[in-house]
Amino acid sequence: MRHLMSPLDLSVPELEKILDLASDIEKNPKKYAHTCDDKRLATLFYEPSTRTRLSFEAAMMNLGGKVLGFSSADSSSAAKGETVADTIRVVSCYADICAMRHPKEGAPLVASMVSNIPVINAGDGGHQHPTQTLTDLLTIRSLKGRLDNLTIGLCGDLKFGRTVHSLIEALVRYQNVKFVLISPEELRIPSYIREDVLKKNNIEFVEVERLEDAIPDLDILYMTRVQKERFFNEEDYVRMKDFYILDNQKLSLAKDDMYILHPLPRVNEIAVEVDKDPRAAYFKQVQYGVYVRMALILTLLEVELPC
Repeated sequence: MRHLMSPLDLSVPELEKILDLASDIEKNPKKYAHTCDDKRLATLFYEPSTRTRLSFEAAMMNLGGKVLGFSSADSSSAAKGETVADTIRVVSCYADICAMRHPKEGAPLVASMVSNIPVINAGDGGHQHPTQTLTDLLTIRSLKGRLDNLTIGLCGDLKFGRTVHSLIEALVRYQNVKFVLISPEELRIPSYIREDVLKKNNIEFVEVERLEDAIPDLDILYMTRVQKERFFNEEDYVRMKDFYILDNQKLSLAKDDMYILHPLPRVNEIAVEVDKDPRAAYFKQVQYGVYVRMALILTLLEVELPC
């Protein structure tokens, strides 16, 4: 039995196998429609979510399986003081696999240590978001045809953005990937990512503050929102929230084949006018998320795949 806490839990060959399976699911969805007819997914979401929770649920239902769970801590026994460890022990009696989101870093790991079913980390605080990373990798590979030889710009909240941290850790394993880290001083990438991931692996990167200076050289621009829920005081959030707004004027500086990704939800960091640009890929990214979660569920459940 395997769990998924971080993208690094998967070797590059294992990762490629999941992405290949997701691509086949995209092309042949009917082939997989009954592969999980007798399986149940539990979605344990202690923190609000739209895309991730519904994406997991859609993925399991597309495979013919069933879904149970809760969408906030207030609607679970956590409100009565039940521990994550006890909750997963109980849920293991009801379901075959679990996706857990929690505001505390490491909570899904704690669950995995006592669970009798595979546990997928669906986001833990500002730490990791591995299934979003798989989604991002599938999106980039599908649009650009490769995961190596890319210059990737990460823009916005790089301090608290768990999607950014996970994506960097995954991409440093590919050849000739360069990063342009675009953020204000207060929201720069954490030192452990800078020192232990980028510098330790001799990855080329630069840190800049102006999006306009960076955008002409990028193959991928990964926008993020400034996350209000991660700030301790309202004043800092208000000062930071409009620091970057991607609009058509800034986009005119980019390459014709540069794609824009965003883990969503969007607040106002991407102007609505950008949605019409063929390089805007963030809603395609949502669809890729369903395919990759279907592939991950099949892989962790070790379901026999159709020919």
